[in-house]
Amino acid sequence: MTEQPQPDIEMLSKCVDQVLQLTHQNGASAAEASASFRAGLSVTARVRAVETLEYHRDQGLGVTVFFGQRKGNASTSDLSSAAIEETVRRACGLAQFTAEDECAGLADAQRLATDIPDLDLYHPWSVEPHQAIDIAIECEAAALDADKRVGNSEGATLSTSSGCSVYGNTNGFLAGYRDSHHSLSCSVIAQDGGQMERDYEYTVSRRADRLEAGNLIGRQAAERSLRRLGARKLDTRKAPVLLSPRIARGFFAHLIGAISGGSLYRKSTFLLDSLDTQVLSKCVTIDERPHLQGGLASSPFDAEGVETQDRCLVDCGVIKGYVLGSYYARKLGLQTTGNAGGIHNLMVGNTDHSFTDLLATMGTGLLVNEVMGQGVNPVTGDYSRGAAGFWVEGGVIQYPVSEITIAGNLRDMYRQIIAIGNDTDLRGGIRTGSVLIEEMMLGGN
Repeated sequence: MTEQPQPDIEMLSKCVDQVLQLTHQNGASAAEASASFRAGLSVTARVRAVETLEYHRDQGLGVTVFFGQRKGNASTSDLSSAAIEETVRRACGLAQFTAEDECAGLADAQRLATDIPDLDLYHPWSVEPHQAIDIAIECEAAALDADKRVGNSEGATLSTSSGCSVYGNTNGFLAGYRDSHHSLSCSVIAQDGGQMERDYEYTVSRRADRLEAGNLIGRQAAERSLRRLGARKLDTRKAPVLLSPRIARGFFAHLIGAISGGSLYRKSTFLLDSLDTQVLSKCVTIDERPHLQGGLASSPFDAEGVETQDRCLVDCGVIKGYVLGSYYARKLGLQTTGNAGGIHNLMVGNTDHSFTDLLATMGTGLLVNEVMGQGVNPVTGDYSRGAAGFWVEGGVIQYPVSEITIAGNLRDMYRQIIAIGNDTDLRGGIRTGSVLIEEMMLGGN
């Protein structure tokens, strides 16, 4: 049996070009297509042995056609010419049954990217299965050997993948780029008496040589779990809250959801008509940097081929821009912001406070290291989630706490941000330090 060639940008570009030609032949007034390929390896070690070892190879092609204001979609994982022809026929056939939508259509031609910069996103890792296994086992072993109270594990996982994607449309755009993604994580359980606590640590990068050492990740996972032993409950009260960078990332993700096109158009957001208004504390500035070299959310163009550009999203607490693709931008009478498919490297500015400074500023309050549940209402902004972390007095961590809730309203929480730490976590599409909030309701005993 002959092994199929691994798709590259040239091959995927030919597939997309074939789609665009076929849609024209089938009478479509406009069309777009995206093709992608990704391959990688994932291994999980648990209790010093291999639990899973998987090889991934995924490819796909998506087609969207427009007959005037009617739209049809179809997709396939088969990149053969016959499958592509059938997929185009399906998309064209479906378009005949859809309702007209005056906002449907391709991104405006003048907004499409013309210069595709190299953003240093592609660093494939030719790690052999036995090497990946050794790294995962070493990582978990470092956690298990750190302390006799670390007696169980949810495993250490090494994942690596690389691939390429191409997008094209009948407005003359056709481009693609390659990227890679590597990560190592470890989650362990510490036990003392009848109490068990779990925590984790991880490292992620576009480049394998920039991952943290496995034994370091393992030890840090163990340390985080051990620090949670002896957790207490709190009495219900109001108190300042300090969100660690991991939690702060999600905190700002709620903001992005609230100013995104779909939420704004459906009026299902607590930040309706918030453009150029003071929504957050004056100490908050957020910039989008799509072309950050090696960034985990970097991209030269969005999912519609629109050029991505640096911009200020929040300036001293004032919302300076929404997060829009072409469709909802038209619905709102606005222009796309190059965010079809999501955001690209949000940089939350800090107030030049170290983590120690933030603890001292808070004085007495709650440091939150974990939140649980989905208690966030995007329409009203009401926020209530299970939480765990540490109680702080006199600017010093006193003891771990768990089985509590933190509650408030996001509109109030954003306005009550006192400071943002310089302990920025770089491991995601939103880069932020710890966030100190003036007051929240803590639910406990």
